[in-house]
Amino acid sequence: MRSAHSGPLVEDRQLLTNERKTEVIGSYRTHDKDTGSPEVQVALLSERINYLTEHFKTHVKDHHSRRGLLKLVQQRRRLLDYVKRKDADRYAELIKRLGIRK
Repeated sequence: MRSAHSGPLVEDRQLLTNERKTEVIGSYRTHDKDTGSPEVQVALLSERINYLTEHFKTHVKDHHSRRGLLKLVQQRRRLLDYVKRKDADRYAELIKRLGIRK
């Protein structure tokens, strides 16, 4: 019988390190002290969504994390709807920068 933790299962890409999070916040912020604008939140959610999408290519049966992915996608959708409602130009720029909405 094979245990769940047999062998080195270290993934090359980590979830969201502090350095990567700071980098994403820095590139999507709207002013110097911005850490929570909708643009930053959507960018961070997109990072997590992209990570989980790659994760499911190798862990097909990980249904618990798949539920979390669906919740993240819904949250991102709500934030994007908010940005679109408030300022359509900001919305268009954001989805273009993130590469979503093919």
